[in-house]
Amino acid sequence: MPQMFRKQRNEHARHAKIRERRPLKRAARRGVDVRLLLPSHSDSAAALAAQQSHYSDLLEAGVKIYERGDGILHSKTVVVDGVWSIVGSSNFDHRSVLFNDEVDAVVISAATGAQLEQYFQQDLEHASGIDLATWKRRPLTHKLREHFWRLWEQLL
Repeated sequence: MPQMFRKQRNEHARHAKIRERRPLKRAARRGVDVRLLLPSHSDSAAALAAQQSHYSDLLEAGVKIYERGDGILHSKTVVVDGVWSIVGSSNFDHRSVLFNDEVDAVVISAATGAQLEQYFQQDLEHASGIDLATWKRRPLTHKLREHFWRLWEQLL
């Protein structure tokens, strides 16, 4: 089967729930360069802990995760292969689609994709990469908090 995508860039204020994470992991396992830029702090500590509880699985699948901590990350963008882009107000979860008044634009354009990729790269300069080995050595109290909120993440 031919490789459909080569790279994917996601920048979101909140990370995906289960059904949105699976395709990211599958793509990374197929060799797609999947990169997530996520916040290292949030106005919802519970949502952040639930998000971080999935980092190990994503990192093990080959997804590259970066966290930005110099402000509240509120942008929501996706760029696939520098051509297919989404920009909007929706978080990367089903609740934004089903329950919130959100608007997103899908743009098929190499020029738009290139500009968004440039913004993504600029944002990465202010972010820290998450390393799997280091992530697994985080304090037990962090792991316990993450797993507690993971139980409630469908409500967050």
